[in-house]
Parts: sequence; structure tokens; C-alpha cells
Amino acid sequence: MASALPSLSSTSSSLLQHSFTGNAKCSSQFPSKSSGFLVFAQKKAKKTRKIILKEDVVDVGKKGELLDVRAGFFRNYLLPNGKAQIVTPELIKEMRIEDERIEAEKRRVKEEAQQLALIFETVGAFKVKRKGGKGKQIFGSVTAQDLVDIIKAQLQREVDKRIVELPEIRETGEYIAELKLHPEVTARVRVNVYAN
Repeated sequence: MASALPSLSSTSSSLLQHSFTGNAKCSSQFPSKSSGFLVFAQKKAKKTRKIILKEDVVDVGKKGELLDVRAGFFRNYLLPNGKAQIVTPELIKEMRIEDERIEAEKRRVKEEAQQLALIFETVGAFKVKRKGGKGKQIFGSVTAQDLVDIIKAQLQREVDKRIVELPEIRETGEYIAELKLHPEVTARVRVNVYAN
């Protein structure tokens, strides 16, 4: 038995030597094309999830946005904090309906602003009385708040004074004021200032 072990080890070492030394002989047997063998490593597949943000997330996106994010980021941060949820067909349908509702509301607000602008422009001039001074001068000036009060008295319409752009009025005469009723709708009204 003991004599069998050394013979086994001697045969395995001779096989190893044969495989290393025999390599030079084998390379001469293959054509030169095999020496240009290239191996391309596959990239690790990126696992992403399609999500919808429930709230604004810094450096990621705004509420309601459809995004592809890494699975780990979603699993470890967005989902536990309740900032996002995975996209489902029902959720996409709900989002589409909500977007259509918001667009319809925006159109309605714009149409109302256009109708209000038409009312303001067809009224004519708003008359403002001020105590007169020398020549055409008046005491004090006409402010946006004065114009808002006159509009409320004549048309029974509430207007915010912050939307009124009025030139500096310190003399009698006719002036043009702009009312920015909507980002896309501006009404131009005439203001007649006269001294009493």
C-alpha cells in the first residue's frame, strides 16, 4: 500500500510537467488565428424600477413624475419613506385622468380671466377724483388700491391690488393701467384722473 502512494504521486507530477512542457508543442500545431482569441465580459445588468413620485425629492424629481430608478434606491429609501410607488396600469390611468382634470381646470381659469378682461376693457374709463393743485397737478397720487376700490364700487368685482400695474400718476389726465389677471391674460383699462 505504501508503495502505491509514491507511484501515484510520481505519475501526477509527471502529468503536470507534461502539460506545462507540452504547451509549447501544442501552440505550433494550431494556426495563428487562435492566438487572437478575445473574451468580452458581460456588464452586470442594471436593475431598475419604474416608479411614480408621491412628493418632490431633491435631485430626483417632482411629485407625479414617472421615473426609472435603481431597485436598491427604491427599496431602501423611496419606499420606506413613502416618497414613491411602483407603476401599475391602474396608477397610470389615474394619473392620466388627474392630468386631464388639471388641464381642464387651467383652461377654465384662463377663459374666466379672458372674460373678465373683456368686461374691464369694455367698461370704458374709470374716473378718479382728486383735490387739485396748481395747473394739472393733484394732491397726492393715484395708487393701485384706489383703482381697486373704484373697480369694486363700479363693477362689484374683487381685484387684488398686487395684479394692478399703474404708472405714477401725479397730474390730471388719462392713463392706462394693466391688470394681470392670468399669466397669459392682461387687461388694459383707462383711468381718467380729474381735479374737483
